Amino acid sequence: MKKKETKPKNQNTDDLFPFHKENYKFLFLGLILLALGFILMIGGGSDNPNVFNKSIFDAQRLTVAPLLLIAGFVVEMWAVLKRPAPKK
Repeated sequence: MKKKETKPKNQNTDDLFPFHKENYKFLFLGLILLALGFILMIGGGSDNPNVFNKSIFDAQRLTVAPLLLIAGFVVEMWAVLKRPAPKK
């Protein structure tokens, strides 16, 4: 017969959750960066297919938005992988 594993009585239930308050802060920051990056990529098309619109090649769409997306994904990974600081 197997022994049942019991948690120590002095163990806090907060230690059982993988995410803590700081993880959620980074998670929402990453989501904001991702949303902002995708919003900056919107637009630049032309209403008339016979007219070329140069705004599709703006620096906003070619450099700023992808950098925000990369930063957002890095922050999201950090939020998932970050361990809470040990309590003293």
